[in-house]
Amino acid sequence: MSASPARSFAPSWLTVPEDVNALAAGVWPDSAARDDEGALSVGGVDAARLAETYGTPLYVLDEGEVRARAARTRAAFEQAAAAHGTTIRVYYAGKAFLSTEVVRWVIEEGLNVDVCSGGELAVALAGGASPERLGFHGNNKSVAELTRAVRLGLGTIIVDSLVEIDRLAAITAAEGVVQNVLVRVNTGVHAETHAFLATAHEDQKFGFPLADATAVVARIRAVPGLRFLGLHCHIGSQIFGVAGFAESASRLVAVHAELAAEADVPLLNLGGGFGIAYTSADDPSPIEDIAHGVVAAVARACAARGIPVPQLAVEPGRSIVGPAGVTLYRVGTTKQVRVDADHERRYVSVDGGMSDNARTALYGAAYSARLASRRSSADPVLTRVVGVHCESGDIVVEDEYLPGDLAPGDLLAVAATGAYCFSLSSNYNYVPRPPVVAVHGGEARVIVRGETVDDLLARDAGIAAIERTA
Repeated sequence: MSASPARSFAPSWLTVPEDVNALAAGVWPDSAARDDEGALSVGGVDAARLAETYGTPLYVLDEGEVRARAARTRAAFEQAAAAHGTTIRVYYAGKAFLSTEVVRWVIEEGLNVDVCSGGELAVALAGGASPERLGFHGNNKSVAELTRAVRLGLGTIIVDSLVEIDRLAAITAAEGVVQNVLVRVNTGVHAETHAFLATAHEDQKFGFPLADATAVVARIRAVPGLRFLGLHCHIGSQIFGVAGFAESASRLVAVHAELAAEADVPLLNLGGGFGIAYTSADDPSPIEDIAHGVVAAVARACAARGIPVPQLAVEPGRSIVGPAGVTLYRVGTTKQVRVDADHERRYVSVDGGMSDNARTALYGAAYSARLASRRSSADPVLTRVVGVHCESGDIVVEDEYLPGDLAPGDLLAVAATGAYCFSLSSNYNYVPRPPVVAVHGGEARVIVRGETVDDLLARDAGIAAIERTA
């Protein structure tokens, strides 16, 4: 029997749900649940109450989920490292989502923090992170940023260019200090991810070619104010398996061994990029499997060269904070659009869009959505969830089955929005950015204040000029 027109028009990975109200395990926070009337709650807090109290759109972040994932990740990598006679540093990659509260959570769970701008550095410090527990990334760190990092005694600066080596040489000489550095290299391992997320291929802005590492390290070792700790590589983001990490580790260890033959190289940083489930079709490896596979690959490569396993470091971000986030929207309009002679698509417009979640437009990212304010017995209808912006590409969820009776005023929840949604948010079309609310144990609190139109107007210098001449 042939597939129905609605089904044939859907992407191949998307299946018609048996229950349009069901919350897919691994996609939604562990605390996500429905009450007897079908209303969604996260962290013990009713979604409708959150929307009424704080408005929509609204970023909701489950504190318990973030903490649990941070602790589980640290334990997994520490156990894997101990099994091979070494230790490991786990850094939270702040670019995924950063606020002072989140910094406090991950620090309390035993993680270090990764930053890649002066602003992220300021947030990490304000959140209570000590400088020695910070790593500083970036392909174009300014002299001012580097100077502050050196003066703070930052744990590691990840060097990304020859220009940066010269800048650090001058700064450390002026300050009379020694700064720990890593060298970011590209191993040539191409992660199976979106081209914009693959960061270890040759033709891109980050790091040095692996073949140049020996010369770069020699240049650093000639600078009295720099202490070379080791190599760093990041092969990409949203990666499910360990094969890419294992191959990259093998190539890194080969160069690490050459460098260690000349002088001590205590650290090897393997980066992050561990994937999460955005839809029920995604099947990321458990973090324990990733930790064991990555560390074992390093250990095998070291054993083959007769060298000890160095201290290791990893930098997960998305896998810690991504699944803890849910974004709430209010449905504004719905319409049926004739796509061709055989197909219609339902469009559901919500009160947010690409200004609070740019990933669909940037990467073609897939998301899962559910009716949050009630339970529905209506048949599922293939739906595209879109935003308020003046762009045809303003899509929040490209394809999802939602109840046929979804109507204006309903509350819609989109899962796995904890990473790279708030971080990439904008004021496109002069839309204020939403607040971030943390939920935990049945309580909710604002951890990042939302913007108002007055906030946006306050930055417009022309308004002040008009008022002075009025």
